[in-house]
Amino acid sequence: MISDEIRRLHELHQAGALSDAEFEQAKAKVLAGERVNLHKDRSGTGPDFQAGFNSFEAQVRALRRSRRDRWLGGVCGGLNGVLGLETWVWRLVFLLFALITSGFGALVYLLMWIFVPEE
Repeated sequence: MISDEIRRLHELHQAGALSDAEFEQAKAKVLAGERVNLHKDRSGTGPDFQAGFNSFEAQVRALRRSRRDRWLGGVCGGLNGVLGLETWVWRLVFLLFALITSGFGALVYLLMWIFVPEE
């Protein structure tokens, strides 16, 4: 929810993890419907808002099925939002995995559809 994201950004801002400019920029992105990534950028120059957390664990916790980018359950759109790989690539991976492993990829997709919460 948008209010939860803004509340989280406000808490980070109050804790000093976000500067005023970073807070305003992130808040504008949330209000525009964009996903805000609070991880350190690839160059390593950005602030690390996930200090003390395993990045894989943080990514798993952030995983949500997409409401906007979906064909079936929104699983591939959610993976795109967290891991950054294009949605069509995730769809292709699940399809190939399902074909190569006699349907196991479809089972994994179905389980993710059931257990991964929606945005």
